[in-house]
Amino acid sequence: MGLVEAWGGTFFGWVAANIIESYYNFFYAITHPGLWLDWSNKEAIMRFAYYGGSVEFFFVVFTAFLTLTVIGMIWNKVMWGVVIGLEALANTVGRFAAWAGLLMVLQQIVIVFMQRIFAASQLSFGFGKAVTFDVSWWSEELKLYNAMIVALCATYTFVQGGHVRVDLVYATVRYRTRKIIDMVGSIIFMMPMATLIWMYGWFFMWRHLITPKISASDKLELMLKKSRIVKWNVETIGFSPNGFNGYFLFKLLLVAFAGLVFLQAIAFFYRSYLEWKEGPASENKHLDKDKLGDKDAELVAEIH
Repeated sequence: MGLVEAWGGTFFGWVAANIIESYYNFFYAITHPGLWLDWSNKEAIMRFAYYGGSVEFFFVVFTAFLTLTVIGMIWNKVMWGVVIGLEALANTVGRFAAWAGLLMVLQQIVIVFMQRIFAASQLSFGFGKAVTFDVSWWSEELKLYNAMIVALCATYTFVQGGHVRVDLVYATVRYRTRKIIDMVGSIIFMMPMATLIWMYGWFFMWRHLITPKISASDKLELMLKKSRIVKWNVETIGFSPNGFNGYFLFKLLLVAFAGLVFLQAIAFFYRSYLEWKEGPASENKHLDKDKLGDKDAELVAEIH
């Protein structure tokens, strides 16, 4: 009998058992990568799909967060290092994905020009070997650029302070109270929201990548049985006959969005704690914010 089964009679016993077992699960996973990363083995595909949205994976992440938090509270430099690293990840991904906005505008201009001037039915894009699709395909593909900006730039915008805030209470309280509100918000709102989106998006994604379809209620034993007949069945059906057929990418972006938000929630919690502990002088410490090159524009951005 496993520890979870033995202690699972009460909620706190179940949580404690899962936290303890998570250390074993983590080290077992990294020392046996072939069990879940060797996708030439169909059972490995099913294990990856199962554990990515499982209770075991949740507690591995949760325990890592608890362990890192304890270490960071003892050695604040470690916690600052995590903050800098996670914020750098959000900034790097966001700054790269933001170029999709320019691509979206340029592609839309080309589509309108070719349709209205030359009445073209197909368009080719590329350097050297061009990619040719129907005009309706390129038109629908613009949604992907928009989804990339929303999903991959959300945490970047958060780091830059670009999201709209309603500061009816927050702006009137003292500095340390604001930091407590930030810590509570990251734990109570950001992390649970990101976890729910991940749980939904993970299985939603896999249902459009493989057959037979899987669900969050499937046990590992059932999924391993399904592995005997599993095969890749990537979604390639568009909304129109010649329309965009890569809608599985939207499912990938949903999972990426949830993961980035969860990581940023950790960074925000750590930053808020450190700024609360070190005082007002540490506010925005090590924060990599974009410079607009215009003092008035930067002041407006700070106000909003």
